[in-house]
Amino acid sequence: MELLKTEIETIKSRGTSLFLDGKWTQPEGGADLQVVNPHNEEVLLTYKEATPADIEKAVTAARKAFETGPWPKMTPAERGDLLIKMGDELERRLPLLGEAWTGQMGCPIFLSSKASAEVPELFHYYGKMAKEFDFVETRILSNGMEARIAREPAGVVAAVTPWNAPAVLLAYKIAAGLAAGCTIVAKPSPETPVDAWIMAEVAEMVGLPAGVLNILPAGRETGDYLIRHPQIDKVAFTGSTAAGKHIAKTCMDRLARVSLELGGKSAAIVLEDADIGQALQSLVPYSMPITGQVCFSLTRVLVPESRKDEVLDAYTGVIGKLNVGDPFEETTHMGPLSMQRQRDRVEGYIKKGRDEGARLVMGGGRPKNLNSGFYVEPTVFADVDNSMTIAQEEIFGPVVSFIPYKDEDEAVRIANDTTYGLNGAVYAGDKEHGYDVARRIRTGNITVNGLLKSIEAPFGGFKQSGMGREGGPEGLMSYLETKTIYMG
Repeated sequence: MELLKTEIETIKSRGTSLFLDGKWTQPEGGADLQVVNPHNEEVLLTYKEATPADIEKAVTAARKAFETGPWPKMTPAERGDLLIKMGDELERRLPLLGEAWTGQMGCPIFLSSKASAEVPELFHYYGKMAKEFDFVETRILSNGMEARIAREPAGVVAAVTPWNAPAVLLAYKIAAGLAAGCTIVAKPSPETPVDAWIMAEVAEMVGLPAGVLNILPAGRETGDYLIRHPQIDKVAFTGSTAAGKHIAKTCMDRLARVSLELGGKSAAIVLEDADIGQALQSLVPYSMPITGQVCFSLTRVLVPESRKDEVLDAYTGVIGKLNVGDPFEETTHMGPLSMQRQRDRVEGYIKKGRDEGARLVMGGGRPKNLNSGFYVEPTVFADVDNSMTIAQEEIFGPVVSFIPYKDEDEAVRIANDTTYGLNGAVYAGDKEHGYDVARRIRTGNITVNGLLKSIEAPFGGFKQSGMGREGGPEGLMSYLETKTIYMG
């Protein structure tokens, strides 16, 4: 945690929480916010949040940078070079990014130190894409006329991100948005602002033009002011479905562009011929990743009635051996929940599961050996009916429901019987048959025999799991408008 402590001292000495118009700027008042270590409940840092007055300044700076600054005069290749430089600098800070993730929200260090690599990878990926992407395409039409299809930046973007994977989720938006030529006003979660400050430091170091990237940590009220601002052309949001619905309605009032990466209640379907040992290799880590605080978690495990006891026993046998404790310890598999209110929420869902008749197989309480921190035991329910609350609502904690099915048609019906459609998995001895089943699931992402995710492929959801895609060329297209120019 020494790198994080050093970074916090740097932040304290700077004395401000805002990176605005290329400068570190004092907020216009603002309430005190705290960064809390969820393992021991220690306050790591107190800072002033951004206010609506600060949002006004940031949006004005971003609008100026988009319309008249050096940014619109740069070629896509020049923008790409800057992104690659940012990626290089972020790569040097990977140990710090890992510690920031762990210290702010409790992600085990073995995972945060590896998964943080996506941050520089995203800047390198979209930096290279900016240099190679065909922003202007020429088409010769059937009548012989020439049309040029120009893909132009959407404008000033509000990037609003949550606390569970702060650096990665912000990098998806900043890297793709800058590659497209947009300017950005980013509002990271107030609980996890350190990652965003690190990106601001990198932007300053590589010479990103003033106003192109603005960082303003703040709470919900200031965030609402940002998404309502008439000079915001697009809102890119990751978070809860409830918040996403509010943002979509707000953007619709002025037809602002919007992309939403929202919640999930993803199903893992174990088919009759699945290799259970092979399935556990991904089912165990991805049913409760980061203490279940990941939107694509496989929280519903669908098992054939003929094998339900076998699969359940194998799964709980491994889950029961997970080491729960200090996330900075290399041997820890599962850390705390991110904050007190999150633990209260998860414990409420565990009570509902019991009250509605699900069978508690393991967990359900707080670890007895941990006297501080926001911990909940890995919790498994069996004999769950898909109509139960714990099978329908996103819990965002280490709670997994085992649901039996009679045949594949029922498995598909149960998997699709949800308002969400973000992720999923199919475990099958016959991989091509697994593919056929996967095609029947209404979800934006699904893996046959595992759980895979790549920055080079689009990620997003069906139904109430969101609108639009992040990652891959589709992620860049999300920040572009299409203009047709006919050459008479």
